[in-house]
Amino acid sequence: MRLHRGVVLASALAIIVAACGSTAASPSAAAPSAATESTAPSAAASTEASGSANTGGGKPLFVAINKAADQQYFIDLQTSFVDTITALGGDAAKFDAKAEAPLGVQLVNDAISKGAKGIAITVPDQSIGPAVATAAKAAGVALVATDDPIKDASGAAIPFVGFDGTDMGTKVGVEAGKLLTDGGWLTDTSKTVGVLSVEKQDLTVCNQRTDAAKAEIGKAGVAADAIFAVPGDGTVAGAQSAAGPVITAHPKVTNWIVFGCNDESVLGALNALGAANVKPDDIIGVGLGAYEACRPWAANQPTGFKAALYISGTDVGSAAAQALWDNVTKGTALPPATVAKTTIVDPTSYATTFSPASLAACK
Repeated sequence: MRLHRGVVLASALAIIVAACGSTAASPSAAAPSAATESTAPSAAASTEASGSANTGGGKPLFVAINKAADQQYFIDLQTSFVDTITALGGDAAKFDAKAEAPLGVQLVNDAISKGAKGIAITVPDQSIGPAVATAAKAAGVALVATDDPIKDASGAAIPFVGFDGTDMGTKVGVEAGKLLTDGGWLTDTSKTVGVLSVEKQDLTVCNQRTDAAKAEIGKAGVAADAIFAVPGDGTVAGAQSAAGPVITAHPKVTNWIVFGCNDESVLGALNALGAANVKPDDIIGVGLGAYEACRPWAANQPTGFKAALYISGTDVGSAAAQALWDNVTKGTALPPATVAKTTIVDPTSYATTFSPASLAACK
């Protein structure tokens, strides 16, 4: 087994070096600089979770590997994964792949070497899918992709647990359009409306979200030439840096709509608007995640976040853990896709919608 796994590791690393040659890993999430909007730091995820990292007690080991595991969404996902596996009678561990593609492959092989029977992974880069799938298959380890879909070396999709990107973006765009219409911005000749669509353009699920949101805001009456793509990297700092020049290049815009791939993307753009002296009342920001949007709501602070799509990492972590447990302990086939629920929330509704863990994190 050890010799066989060494071959898997070598081949997996060869695949990842080739796959990532054209795509640099983006930096991990960073705290925003001071501006109109801010975010409280979240607790850093530990490299390994509670629960044994081996199977010495006869319990099967399951591992959650996630990019950006210090972001609140992934903290919730990993905590739920560990709690679910532990409650079912297994051992669980969690690892942070940061934004480093080679580290993602390394951690899969580390999990296999520790005796993992099942792995749930949110990859730092979708290009490592073949390497990850090859390593897991050769070791006979059950594998599911969380949040970001991946494929194996043949092009077949790995079983997926997460969200429907197009549906998510549609809900965000519909809500932004409703707020725009209710605010009367398009019929007020004193206002010029612009849209910041903060996009991680090398990530499929992100493109699905922002493409759908842009389509809906267009249906609400915003002209295509007033929708500006902001090439973010999924972090607050990256979005803020990228949005600044776009805002500066359009001085005639008085009122801004903001959406993006995740809450961090929207928050970064809101920070950039704050630095440009745009008031919260002149911003319609619709987050995706709601874990950053809820912070100013909970503190009763003025904010450009007017709504957000609540997605629960808790739900995804639990669903991934259950699917892997059933496969390993009962022989149940892994579902091709498990889609979690999403709900639009605002400052008046989030508190009654969030899970207790998500609500606690807001405060």
